[in-house]
Amino acid sequence: MSAEAQSRSNDGPGDYSSHFEQLRLASEVLVNEAGAIDHLAKNLPASFPAALELLQHTAGNVIVTGMGKAGLIGQKLVATLGSTGTPSHFLHPAEAVHGDLGRVRAGDIILALSYSGETEEILRLLPAFENIPVPIISITARQESSLGQQSSVTLPLGNLDEACPLGLAPTTTTAVMLALGDALALVLSRLKGFCQDDFARCHPAGNLGRRLARVTDVMRPLDQCRVALESQSVRHVFVDASIPGRRSGAIMLVNSEGLLTGIFTDSDLAKLLEQKQEKTLDDQVADVMTRDPITVDLDIMMDEAVEILASRRISELPVVDTCGRPLGILDITDAIEWCPRPVQPLEGDENTPSPETEDPRTVPFQGS
Repeated sequence: MSAEAQSRSNDGPGDYSSHFEQLRLASEVLVNEAGAIDHLAKNLPASFPAALELLQHTAGNVIVTGMGKAGLIGQKLVATLGSTGTPSHFLHPAEAVHGDLGRVRAGDIILALSYSGETEEILRLLPAFENIPVPIISITARQESSLGQQSSVTLPLGNLDEACPLGLAPTTTTAVMLALGDALALVLSRLKGFCQDDFARCHPAGNLGRRLARVTDVMRPLDQCRVALESQSVRHVFVDASIPGRRSGAIMLVNSEGLLTGIFTDSDLAKLLEQKQEKTLDDQVADVMTRDPITVDLDIMMDEAVEILASRRISELPVVDTCGRPLGILDITDAIEWCPRPVQPLEGDENTPSPETEDPRTVPFQGS
């Protein structure tokens, strides 16, 4: 235990009933952990590139192991590695010697977490790893520890003082382990060329999934769209192109070859009636439709499609193939349902818009 931690321990339980003391202690914990991470960022182990080299070229999985609090950090790192393109799973040291060592195969790589480097359950696994054999990367305090000496690559953290007032509970050490593990995972993902498309495949649900969705995931397919020939009259278009259920506010018009040539919306029909142009109802819709409408392809990202809807102030966006044949349509109502839910600001947050302040994300939409 460090002199500082010993001093804190000798202070006794203290009186932390006041809010001031509670906040002071909380701040002290955060400053301790942040300072340790900042020091690590400025003094990364020289062996960091060697660890990346092993991880980048392993043919199998990354097997993360750790006991107690280090094990919990290891489970989080498994999740981070997996979601950023590196297959991995967690091996509990106690379960490993009761059969779970069967999960480890030649071609895998071990990432072992133990600040002391002397954790009995971890050291007991090392001969088994050597027999398989698999390389070991360890995150520990010192190269000279038992774990460090038996590792292929050691990432030493150095001497750290725990933020715990007693200097005992793993706090600063686990925070630094987590930070270094995240750095490994994210630099590794860059080395592997892990991109936004890969991330989207790993995160199809929740707000992340919404942010990374493509138009094809949200649009209405062709069988749910109104499509008609441009040679038909306006009247026949609205009769023949009717579909059951909730419909989009636009009809896509195609020529005899099935290529999209225009779009005609419910708003366009309303304008004709408001202008007392009922006689045009029996004219070809090609005469009054919007020609060459804005279109997108299947692979465009949803955030880009929404930007088009907003900037062009339109409510429907036809989706076409490379030849210009309609595949579906993105309706503004579908886009609104898709939009990632914003994090609700805390009450009193200075960034919370007042009722009188217009939200800059709110854009009025009009028919085509």
